[in-house]
Amino acid sequence: MQVLIVEDDAALGSFLQKGMKLEGHDVTLVTDGEAALLHAEENRPDLMVLDLSLPRKDGTEVLAEMQGRFDETAVLVLTGRSQVEERVKCLNLGADDCLLKPFSFHELTARCRALLRRREQFADPMLRHGEVELNRMDRRVTRSGSPVELTVKEFNLLEFLMLRRGRCCSRSELLREVWHMSPDAGTNVVDVYINYLRKKLSADEDIEQGYTVIETVRGEGYQMGSARKLPQRAEGFSRRTVFASA
Repeated sequence: MQVLIVEDDAALGSFLQKGMKLEGHDVTLVTDGEAALLHAEENRPDLMVLDLSLPRKDGTEVLAEMQGRFDETAVLVLTGRSQVEERVKCLNLGADDCLLKPFSFHELTARCRALLRRREQFADPMLRHGEVELNRMDRRVTRSGSPVELTVKEFNLLEFLMLRRGRCCSRSELLREVWHMSPDAGTNVVDVYINYLRKKLSADEDIEQGYTVIETVRGEGYQMGSARKLPQRAEGFSRRTVFASA
C-alpha cells in the first residue's frame, strides 16, 4: 500500500513509519494537516493514518477538506480523545475507522488490511494494465482481448500485483497475502508462480524485445512492468478457457 502517516509526535511517527515499511508498504510521514492535504492531492495514497491533534490544521479539519476529493483514500484515525462523540464526529466526516491511543501496532496493521480489503470489494471489478485485463467478478483474464487460462493461485497472484501496480511487492508480502504462509517460510513458490504467469501472459514480441509483463526488482520483489500497448496480432493468442481453474 501507499501509506501516508500524519503524526506530529516525532517518536510515534518514526515508529509507525518504520513498522509499516517492514510490513512491505511504501510509507510517507508528515507532521501537520496542511502537509497531509498537499501530499494526498499529489500522490493519492491508498491509506492515511491520521492523528487528530495536529498543527496548522487538526485532523477533523483534514477530514472535512478530504470529503468528496480523495474518496479512493481510506482513513484510519488515531486519537487519544476517549469521548464517543469525538469518534462519531470523525466517522461522520468520512473516516473509515478510529483507533484509541495507546494501541497495539499489530491491531493497527490488522485494521489497515481490513480497511483495504473492504474498499477492494467495492472497487471496479475490471483491473487493467497495458494489454492485460482482469475481471475480478467473473475471474477472467485476457491479453489483447484474447483469453488466458489461469489456475486459482495464478489468478490470485496476478490480481494482487495488479491491485498494487506502480509499487514493488516483496516475496514475504506475497507469501503472507496470497499464500497465507509465514513470510519466513523457506520456499520458492513465489518465484515459481511468477514464472508461470510470465509464460502465460507473454507474446512473441515480448521475448524479442526483452519486455516482461512482471518485472523483478532485484533484492526487493516483483511488480507489474511498465504498461504498454503492443500491435494487435492477426492470429492473437490461442483461444482458451478463461475461468480460473483449481
